Amino acid sequence: MGKIILTGDRPTGKLHVGHYVGSLKHRIKLQNSGDYDETFIMIADAQALTDNADNPEKVRQNIIEVALDYLSCGLDPDISTLFIQSQIPELCELSFYYMNLVTVSRLQRNPTVKSEIQMRNFETSIPVGFFTYPISQAADITAFKATTVPVGEDQLPMIEQTKEIVRRFNSVYDEVLVEPDSLLPDNKACLRLPGIDGKAKMSKSLNNCIYLSDPEDEVKKKIMGMYTDPNHIHVDDPGQVEGNPVFVYLDAFSKPEHFAEYFPDYQCLDEVKEHYSRGGLGDIKIKKFLNTVLQEELSPIRARRKEFEKDIPAIYEILKKGSQKAEAVAAQTLSEVKRAMKINYFEDQDLIQAQAKRFLENIPSK
Repeated sequence: MGKIILTGDRPTGKLHVGHYVGSLKHRIKLQNSGDYDETFIMIADAQALTDNADNPEKVRQNIIEVALDYLSCGLDPDISTLFIQSQIPELCELSFYYMNLVTVSRLQRNPTVKSEIQMRNFETSIPVGFFTYPISQAADITAFKATTVPVGEDQLPMIEQTKEIVRRFNSVYDEVLVEPDSLLPDNKACLRLPGIDGKAKMSKSLNNCIYLSDPEDEVKKKIMGMYTDPNHIHVDDPGQVEGNPVFVYLDAFSKPEHFAEYFPDYQCLDEVKEHYSRGGLGDIKIKKFLNTVLQEELSPIRARRKEFEKDIPAIYEILKKGSQKAEAVAAQTLSEVKRAMKINYFEDQDLIQAQAKRFLENIPSK
């Protein structure tokens, strides 16, 4: 069995730096490693519609935004298969069959579902499609027999539920589905990048994001306005490093060579943290350093995006070809699933012949 990656994003807006350090940058590294036989990258528009059903245009418009972000960051359609979820009807059918293997109470206990429901104020009126999101995700993963799913820390409960569905299916029917492993970023600071307002999570709905496509001046404006330690009022005041968004971002983006080039007073980030903690180092100076570091990371991404934007029909063609390839793979898995469940009636010639024989034998001779 080959090593296969499946991952993706919901097209509810442009991708931000939290997506980039949390998964996207890692995907590109994995894509280029040569360690995987197939890499499938999904634009999860069907999942996006579970809580945007009354605003399909939002999802429709953001398909191209996400695709541009993917390509700009370095996902290569010659290596990775980029596809749109809704164009693979087999995923819906797999989800339907998996629903019989999961209880309502188990879905209610899923920590990711619980937190997402709370964040969207769905407590009293949960759309069924949103509630069954873990089952849909299991269908996405198993359709391509993914062995590896790069995720953020908040998605780990989803992967665990997929494993449960795989085990249940293989136990009840046949050893068809593949149990996936999750893969977290190796930099702990990248597990969950906070919003620029200090909130625990960077979120489009909270308007606290730095987007990959933000122009240079907008990135600088957002960084200089970032939340820091509210008690660090004067430069000489001791500052709080733990949980300070500016330092979390520096943990995620700064490299050893940045200090010699842009911040020569310090040899490493630990020295900066120590100085800030004891007092004598102002927020503005640190934010300026972060701006330089982040602009260096985002500048080539913005440049590539401008080039891709010159031929949008070509981007749709990439997504079309990728979706066609993905559907062929999902169709093969669905065929195996239906055979294991014994609902492949018209393909099962042994069944047809056995039934024909059974009824012929019961027909009295003249």
